[in-house]
Amino acid sequence: MGRAFEFRKERKFKRWGKMAKSFTKVGKEIAIAVKNGSADPETNPKLRLAIQNAKACNMPKENVERAIKKASSKDAEDLKAVTYEGYGPYGVAVFIDALTDNTTRTVANVRSYFNKGGGSLGTSGSLDFLFDKKCAFKVNLDPNTDMDEFELEAIDYGIDSIEGDEEGVFLYGTFEEFGNIQKFLEDKGIEIITAEFERIPTDLKELTEAQQEEIMKMINRMEEDDDVLNVFHNMKYSGEE
Repeated sequence: MGRAFEFRKERKFKRWGKMAKSFTKVGKEIAIAVKNGSADPETNPKLRLAIQNAKACNMPKENVERAIKKASSKDAEDLKAVTYEGYGPYGVAVFIDALTDNTTRTVANVRSYFNKGGGSLGTSGSLDFLFDKKCAFKVNLDPNTDMDEFELEAIDYGIDSIEGDEEGVFLYGTFEEFGNIQKFLEDKGIEIITAEFERIPTDLKELTEAQQEEIMKMINRMEEDDDVLNVFHNMKYSGEE
């Protein structure tokens, strides 16, 4: 490309796990943000983003306030962030991010989803080489923004890819640059619609449509689990470049 950035009209990385988050899942994100910081969004940047993610899925304000209050109480759940890795049928790699108060329950459920889908749960770290861990920000960028100038400034704060489609503008950076990118956007007054971590596959598996449907049945079962936040995979969708 000759440039550090790529702005696409269509998102090539369509999203290897674009699941609609339930209020339960968003509430857990709020809880872990409070646990690792404070209940004040003004001083807790991760909580600010969790609240923004809650707004994006239309979680009522009173639910957000209730989740913060509950997470601040002495009876708050002891949530842990955990990841699970494994292979579905046809060698498709699957990476699961979860938040749970009972790892025994969660790992048993995840293992059953793999087994029922014809796959198997692997060991931690076994799929690291197949995915790049990125932070992803969906933002509301002024349409009059000078993109060349914005890109040159953004690179200093860790943004290495900019994509756009009908849904909005998406900014990507390495996992380690999450805090720097958030500060950059907030300092510039750019509205952050959602912010999360994604695992972008370094190589894609091509399957038939019937095989894709089989994989998606397994992934859908995983996504329905309230402990599961995100499911990522390296399956190539039909018609995808």
